[in-house]
Amino acid sequence: MERIAAYIDGLNLYYGMRDKGWRRYYWLDAQRLSENLLRPRQRLQFVRYFSAKLLPDYTPAARVERQNAYLQALASLPKVRIQYGLHIPQTITCPRCGAASRTYEEKMTDVNIAVALLEDANNNLFDTAILISADSDLTRPIEVVRQKFADKRVIAAFPPKRHSQRLRNVANESFTIGRRLIAQSQLPDPVAKPDGYPVAKPAGWG
Repeated sequence: MERIAAYIDGLNLYYGMRDKGWRRYYWLDAQRLSENLLRPRQRLQFVRYFSAKLLPDYTPAARVERQNAYLQALASLPKVRIQYGLHIPQTITCPRCGAASRTYEEKMTDVNIAVALLEDANNNLFDTAILISADSDLTRPIEVVRQKFADKRVIAAFPPKRHSQRLRNVANESFTIGRRLIAQSQLPDPVAKPDGYPVAKPAGWG
């Protein structure tokens, strides 16, 4: 039985669905999605989900609450492990009018994915890694895995509206995740946490 590990760039996947207008599918089951990508005689070992928590001082409260609910739901899934990067506050000044606005930039997700991918390969935790991202910064980690671990494969699964030719060139295989797979990989509403507390799908996500 071939051992599969999935590495999901949560923000890359979210923005791909947003750009597609797939708000109804935001309540996405990361474990089920990964399992739906498997072929016969493959077994999902674990899912590493990478994201960054929104900053309350820079983000509408309703959006922060939606993200918190979703992350709680994901954390309840037995094979999903969440790893967080950072959102770094920034101030942007308009070059025309001089007006300043507060925003933030996501950091560390690509580094966290790269480190996890390489550590897991070194510890022999998978035979094939499925990378759900189109971040071309992950090109070199894929190259290293394939060079150092000849028995391991890396498949690039591009989120909707996302593509990287550089990742396609270095991965063993690549494809784009379509609407049907996303639609078939939804969480129940509500999700029951291990402590029995229910987490409901945010309003407007259905």
